[in-house]
Amino acid sequence: MEFGWAKDEINYRSDLRAFLAEWAPKDWWNHPMRRHAGSTEFEEDQCRRIVTELAARGWLVPNWPSEYGGGDANEWHHLILTEEMARIGEVRGPAYMNANWIGPAIIAAGTEQQKAYHLPRMRAGDVYWCQGFSEPDAGSDLTSLRTTAIRDGDDYVVNGSKVWVSHTQMADFCFLLVRTNPATADKSGISVLLVPTDTPGFTIRPIPNFAETVGWGELFFTDMRVPVSCRLGPENEGWSVVRDALKNERLGADLVARAAFTLECLARWARSNGRLTSGDFAAGFGHAFASCQVAFLMTYKVIDALARGANQNYAEAYAARVCAVRAERDVAELAFRVMGIEAVGHRSIAEAIFRDSLISGFGAGAYEIQLNLIARQLLKLPRS
Repeated sequence: MEFGWAKDEINYRSDLRAFLAEWAPKDWWNHPMRRHAGSTEFEEDQCRRIVTELAARGWLVPNWPSEYGGGDANEWHHLILTEEMARIGEVRGPAYMNANWIGPAIIAAGTEQQKAYHLPRMRAGDVYWCQGFSEPDAGSDLTSLRTTAIRDGDDYVVNGSKVWVSHTQMADFCFLLVRTNPATADKSGISVLLVPTDTPGFTIRPIPNFAETVGWGELFFTDMRVPVSCRLGPENEGWSVVRDALKNERLGADLVARAAFTLECLARWARSNGRLTSGDFAAGFGHAFASCQVAFLMTYKVIDALARGANQNYAEAYAARVCAVRAERDVAELAFRVMGIEAVGHRSIAEAIFRDSLISGFGAGAYEIQLNLIARQLLKLPRS
């Protein structure tokens, strides 16, 4: 097995780092809200500027087929882009969702009219999306969602709510999961709607939160009429659209890159403060480093399978994400131990990774749910 990078991959990573050194805010990596560009008017402006520059260089959607304006990049180039954006903080804001899975979902399941309308704007970086998935009573188990979309002529009438929706403050559209067959209570009756956020009956309410993560909100739908032409894929078959589109987000490659980079920064801080080789701290650094390396290996194993065109093993993707979340938590715990009282300082290394680790445990599926899926699908354990 070859563990090295090809020359073109090394050059691509180098070019990305040079771009980020020029365009990203200098302290972005350790900003407590760095993963969610758009936390203030200044940062929202920064996000839009960087996204525009990425689009001009062809780096915003390089993983898309050239037929739709992408660069036909392989899985490894896509991974490199994810890692470099994540290691200093996700400067693309909600545009990363456009590139990683909303755009590909439309490419895979959309009509020609939907592709012609949505994809050019995503490719140019002048439109932003949020995802309407979790609900107050259907967070970790999305298949039990209750937001209904009842057919009425050429429209669906949507009623319900979503919660913990990120990037709401910049969103022009919502990738919305609804139940189009109210007689079902599982994935068989779910559909996807592509909904403008200014649709009458669509209300966004911000959610203040302990993690200070910007852009989180609640979505409320009151007799909201959405044309049937806005449905993505066949009626009642939206679950397969979402499952396939989210295969890369399940991995958590961004979490691993961020954890490893934060560990590097923490090691530099510890060395300058005489704590790198002190007692238990040295062992702690070893443990955190090993945790990151395991997560990298698990992630790269899944990427290798995708690059070779092998059938997607979702259970292995779940395992990779669990390792990624664990690595981020291990680095966060170490940072507090090593930094002591200085860890609680605003914008400290420890504070930044701690806030991220709070979120990672339920993003793209709760950590505990991932463990249950691994137990059933990978280890073949019986239900208790």
